[in-house]
Amino acid sequence: MEISAKASNIRMSSKKVRLIADLVRGKQLAVAFDQLNFSKKSAARPVYKLLFSAKANAEHNFNLQADNLLVKSIQVNEAPRLKRWMPKAHGRATSLHKHGSHILVTLAEIKDTGEHKARAEKADAPVKLNQKPVVDEGVKVAKKDEKAVAGETELDKGAKTNDPRYTGRSGHAKVEGSTKGFVGKMFQRKSG
Repeated sequence: MEISAKASNIRMSSKKVRLIADLVRGKQLAVAFDQLNFSKKSAARPVYKLLFSAKANAEHNFNLQADNLLVKSIQVNEAPRLKRWMPKAHGRATSLHKHGSHILVTLAEIKDTGEHKARAEKADAPVKLNQKPVVDEGVKVAKKDEKAVAGETELDKGAKTNDPRYTGRSGHAKVEGSTKGFVGKMFQRKSG
């Protein structure tokens, strides 16, 4: 049984990560963790986290024992480089390439314990697309009324109460006796 885990776009050069990958390749999981704990290289941290993730996958998904696992393979590949520029003297600029790496770890069992199946996840009952969701009508009407009350202005209230000062569409105030309207008033303003 093989279990794998992958870490993509680690912002570290693949050469630096390969030095650490060579330390743990082919070792038992407990020995590999010890090697990474006592290593001074900064690449040991992402490799440790990835091994821990692969171990958790094995224990949780396939019910394997951690003391029965070894690091079968560990691959370190280059990620796409980030291209940046650095200013230099006399108005020049030099290019910088910020390297990254992808790491793929595969764990295997030392002693085969038999066929293991992945743990099945329970799924909810499927929803049919042609069914309409059931909505409580009382709640729906109450929400509309709240929005209507919250969004009313004073002019809207006057138009709804048949106040003689307000005529026209709701929200547009037009006082009786005035024929100019909004545009007529706008161009008579003093620009002071």
